[in-house]
Formats: sequence, C-alpha cells, structure tokens
Amino acid sequence: MNTQEVANALVQFCREGKNFDAMNELYADNIVSQEPKGAYEEFTNGKEAVIEKSKQWFESVEEIHGGTVSDPIVSANFFAITMDTDVTFKGMGRVNMQEICVYEVKDGKIVFERFFYSIPEQ
Repeated sequence: MNTQEVANALVQFCREGKNFDAMNELYADNIVSQEPKGAYEEFTNGKEAVIEKSKQWFESVEEIHGGTVSDPIVSANFFAITMDTDVTFKGMGRVNMQEICVYEVKDGKIVFERFFYSIPEQ
C-alpha cells in the first residue's frame, strides 16, 4: 500500500472504532510512538508495546461519548489527521480531547506516529 492507501485505511478503521485492527494490520513491528512531553509513556517502541499502551488507555476510560476523525492530509511518506474524542476517564471526569496525529509510512506500514494534544489536568 502507498501512503494514501495506508492513511485512508487508518481513518476508516478509526471511524469504525477498530483501533486494534488498525494497529495489527497497518503498524510495522518496529513502530515508534511519541506522546507529548509529560504524557504517560512519552516514547513507546514496537508494535506489541504500542498495542499494550492503547489497551491501558482504553482501560482508563469509563465511557466514550463520541468522536470524529478527519480525512488525511498526505505528503510523500507522511500523513496527518485530527482526532476529537469526548471521553470520561475513570476518576478524572469528562474531557474533550483534541489532537493532531502525524504518521510516517515505509514499505506500506506505519513506522512512526506522533500525537500533539494538551494533557488534561488531573
């Protein structure tokens, strides 16, 4: 798959709530994931570790009230999307998370992802 096809597939998976299917199918085994400075697990290396980090995030959620995923913007082997998620975290309350997600694709797989968002206050 080329970058546009990977980007379109990721967006479709996310819109359908199939985030783990997206990771299993589209992520390279050696993916690097970067969260904002100060976030839990700022850097995560490897597909299994990224999947585990995502499982922990979902386990911290009490309820997802809704969300949106933008169409991708693609340039060479990079693409970006925005994600807005209205979520209630366990013990933290309801938060409207807004983030920009940037991805790098190599050989038809996502090898790097970086998320830009404000860390909710606890």
